[in-house]
Amino acid sequence: MQGTFIWYELMARDAAAAAKFYAHVAGWEAKDSGMPGMDYTLFAIPGFAMGVAGMMGMTPEMCEQGEPGWIGYVAVDDVDGKAAEFTAEGGAIMRAPEDIPGIGRFAVVADPQGAVLCLFKPTMPEGPMPPEPDLNAPGTFGWRELYATDGTTAFDFYARMFGWEKDMAVDMGPLGIYQTFKLDGRGLGGMMTKMPHMPMPVWNYYIVVDGIDAAVERVKAAGGQVVNGPHEVPGGAWIANCLDPEHAMFSLTASKR
Repeated sequence: MQGTFIWYELMARDAAAAAKFYAHVAGWEAKDSGMPGMDYTLFAIPGFAMGVAGMMGMTPEMCEQGEPGWIGYVAVDDVDGKAAEFTAEGGAIMRAPEDIPGIGRFAVVADPQGAVLCLFKPTMPEGPMPPEPDLNAPGTFGWRELYATDGTTAFDFYARMFGWEKDMAVDMGPLGIYQTFKLDGRGLGGMMTKMPHMPMPVWNYYIVVDGIDAAVERVKAAGGQVVNGPHEVPGGAWIANCLDPEHAMFSLTASKR
C-alpha cells in the first residue's frame, strides 16, 4: 500500500562488525543477499526466509561523503512521479529513480526540511509470498519517528505525499507536540520538532524487542550506547534511543521492561 514503510537499510563502514552487533541486539540472522557486484547483507528473523532489513557496506568514497545510518523505504505506486512531487513541494532528489533488476524501482529523496528517505515500488514475484513474521513481533520494526525542523509543516507535507492522517497528539511541554500518524487506521509513527542539539532533521526507526531492560544491556555489552531511556511512553510501551558502535542512530521498543 502506498505510504507504508516496507524496508529499512543500514549503511555501515564495517559491515561484518555491524552484522554481529545487530544479531546480538535484535536477534537477527545476517546472510549475504547474493546480489552480484554488491556488498549487501540481509537481516532476517530466525525461521523466516524473508528479510526485515538490509545492510550495505560503505565504500571509501561513500565514507568520505556521509556517515553510517539507517534509512527507510516507503512504498509508492509511481517512483518517478512521487520523486517529482517531492521536488515540486520544495524537497530534493538525492539519487535519481533507477531499477534494481528483479527487486524493484527506487529513488532517494529529501523532504523540504532535509530529512532523507527512499521511495520504492517492488517487483512482485510470481507465486505465493513466503511467510512473514507477525506485526510487531520481536525483530520487526514497530515505529518510525521524524525529528523535523518544524513538526507541523512536516506533517502537512507528508500528509500530501502519502495520505498519512493525524492520530494521537501528545503535549510534551517545552518539547512541543508529538504528533502520531496513521494510514488506513494503522498507526505508523510520530513526528515532532527536533531538539536544538540535533544538527539536522532525520528519521529514526524502532526495532521491537522482547523486553527493554535486557535489550539495552545487550546494546551496551556489544559496544553501542543508550542515549535516552529506557522509559515508558503513552500507550504503555517502553522505548530506548541508541547509537550503534559506528554512531548510527536506532531505537528499541518493547511492551514490557
